[in-house]
This record gives sequence, C-alpha cells and structure tokens, in this order.
Amino acid sequence: MPSELPTATGKEIRQLCREGKWARPTAGLALGYVQANLVIVPRDWAFEFLLFCQRNPRPCPILEVTDPGSPEPKRCAPGADLRTDLPRYYIYEHGRLIAEPTDLQAYWRPDLVAFLLGCSFSFERALLRAGLPVRHIECGCNVPMYRTNIACEPVGRVSGPLVVSMRPMKPRQALEAVRICEKYPFAHGPPIHWGDPAEIGITDLDKPDFGDPVPVYPGEVPVFWACGVTSQAVIFQSRPELVITHKPGHMLVTDLREEDLVGCQS
Repeated sequence: MPSELPTATGKEIRQLCREGKWARPTAGLALGYVQANLVIVPRDWAFEFLLFCQRNPRPCPILEVTDPGSPEPKRCAPGADLRTDLPRYYIYEHGRLIAEPTDLQAYWRPDLVAFLLGCSFSFERALLRAGLPVRHIECGCNVPMYRTNIACEPVGRVSGPLVVSMRPMKPRQALEAVRICEKYPFAHGPPIHWGDPAEIGITDLDKPDFGDPVPVYPGEVPVFWACGVTSQAVIFQSRPELVITHKPGHMLVTDLREEDLVGCQS
C-alpha cells in the first residue's frame, strides 16, 4: 500500500478508483473516514430491502438511501458517483454472480436504488490507536468473512444468513474491542461472538466465504463482528433479477468522519 493512502481523504481515494488507479481492498485507506458497503436493487425490491436493514441493523446499518436512478450519495459523499468511485463491483442476476467490473456504466438503470451500509473498516483506526491488532491490515490482505448458522430476520422475499468478519485477538484485547466498538453502532457495533467458531456454524477459519484467511497466533481467539456482506448472502438466497454490490472488502470511502457518527444509531 502506498504510504500516503492511510492519510488520504475519502475524496482522494474515490478519485483513484474513478481513474482506474485503485482496484484493491480499502482496509487501512483514508483512516478516519467512514467506509460503506454498497447494495443496489431495482425499485420494486427497495422497500423490502429497506425493511430488512431496519430489522437487522447489526449487519446492515443504513448510512444513506439514494433516489431512484441517482448515482450520487448526497449525504455521505456529495459529488461522488457510485458507478465509478468504488474499486470493484459484483453484478448478480437471479442470485448468480456474472461479472466483477471496475465501473457500472454498462449496468446502470433509471430504476436502481442504492443503499450505503456501515462497514467495520470504519472502527479499525480506533482499534489501532488502542494498540489492538488488526491482522488483515498487518498482512496487507482483505478481512476474512464467513457465513454463519444465524438466520437474519426475514422480510417478504428478502432472507438469508448472517455473515461475520473476523479479527484475531487475545481475550483481554477482545474485551477492549467490545468497549471501543460499542461507540460505533453505524459500523456494526461490538463483536457478536468470540471463541469457538463452530458455535456459529463456521467449520474452517482457513476457508473464509469471502476475503482472505489470516493467521491466529497462540493465545489468541477469533473475534467476530456482524458484517455488511450479509446483504450479499441474502442475495444468493433471495435471487432478485438484478443486484449490484461492492466486491467484498472493496468499499466506498465516504466524506463522513468517524468522530461525527460515534454513538449515532443507524
């Protein structure tokens, strides 16, 4: 990672994406700026997905919902373009992944509604400031993410399992992470589980469903947070005719500052 990117602004990271100069995960970039998951659905699915997010706020804390057909997130990043300003996207048709483009110019439609959801990358600066390990940043890779056996509360056609992200820590560090992350409900809040991954249906930490595996060192336990990629697991199960998302780990870096949202409910 270029040394200047952790201190870049959200706008500068978006510009790199727009110019095709950054197509990698955004963990560790523009520290202090809120990062967001992206889910874009046709208008006839938007109300059900909105209710799904409201009933499942831990994995899907809403930062913004755009007007139909508008690619501009006016609250989170005025002037940004959701069609070009993320590193990479996933295109799903009827629940099947069909493409991983770096822009959405060929896929945008006037009936599309975009949802920006909070991301756990947004609290990682606070963890680092407290001296807590963030292993995927140490390793220069994407955070590992796993489907669990925990069902989200369904809404109409929208249902599916909870997805979690994982960061290994020592037990005392996990307790400190709880204290820190309670202040970030817009970014999934505190961990939902730590310890035995089998208790939440994860059989092999070395084989994440999304992202990259990271080492768990002696004396550490895996610590799991609710994850916005839950929305993509829901897509597999619900199968709308078209859904567009970010590629896991390749987030929109907004203009919002973490300190502006600390303690705010989604």
